[in-house]
Amino acid sequence: MEVYHAGTAPFRVAVVPLHTIALELVPPNVERGAQYAVDEAAKVRALSAESGVSLGHIMIPGMIDEDDDRPVEMKPKMDVLEYWSLIQPGLPEARGLCTQVTSFLDESALRGRLTELNAAHFDGIAFVGVPRTLKDGEGGGVAPTDALSTFASLVPNRGVILIPTREGEQGRFTFKLDQGATYGMTQLLYSDAIVGFLTEFAATTDHRPEILLSFGFVPQMESKVGLINWLIQDPGNAAVAAEQDFVRRIAGLDPAEKRREMLDLYKRVIDGVGALGFPLSVHFEAAYGPSRPAFETFAAMLDYWSPGRSG
Repeated sequence: MEVYHAGTAPFRVAVVPLHTIALELVPPNVERGAQYAVDEAAKVRALSAESGVSLGHIMIPGMIDEDDDRPVEMKPKMDVLEYWSLIQPGLPEARGLCTQVTSFLDESALRGRLTELNAAHFDGIAFVGVPRTLKDGEGGGVAPTDALSTFASLVPNRGVILIPTREGEQGRFTFKLDQGATYGMTQLLYSDAIVGFLTEFAATTDHRPEILLSFGFVPQMESKVGLINWLIQDPGNAAVAAEQDFVRRIAGLDPAEKRREMLDLYKRVIDGVGALGFPLSVHFEAAYGPSRPAFETFAAMLDYWSPGRSG
């Protein structure tokens, strides 16, 4: 049980770790229609059954326009709630997680949106801010860090994005937790930088939020398109450059070699952070869409360690 304050009256909010396996599904382009979403849910359910990957949650990002150099054209996307309503019947065992951009909604509008997400059974909502083209504080709405405290009584599980390679992230993450964040969802991990980050964090703070460790399959298509390279970019950051090199290298490997590389990374991360005292969940991404090779890779990872399983 954690205590938060809104105005002058303290209130208590129960925070229960998710301990989940989440799969990210990006809302499709509106032009593809409802049937595309229904078919995607059926595909995920079939792949889950074939691979033995038991999904606890579907994580749906709220999409916004970003830089003009995005490798895949950004077209109008389905709303998170519309997409969830279409795929939920096909994935009845899974519950919802999502990201919600706060910076373009005032407090009243954001409260209404969060109320709708709660009613649709989203167990966790990660608050995110402006795209990379804008500076923190721009957008005219509620800053994500303000939303964490303002909506603590409305949203029990309030998430933030954690980028272990970003300069100043120790202080940034601490501030978000002080404001009321209950979990951190990492950016895609293509190195074990999260191990050093959380080791230092555990040694210097008492915060022990749940950490959703994000791992993404790298298909051969990445060599031509470069979407993952774009997603993790941070120009001038040597640690991220090394991760981009890793992505480029494994993109062209055959499926078995690629799976070994990702499994080795997964083992290093799990072994490195497992004893630090953080509740852990796993968040999987297939940036180019769900596929059999992606699920086979995720299954191999979960055979080594799965949330909620000891050892």
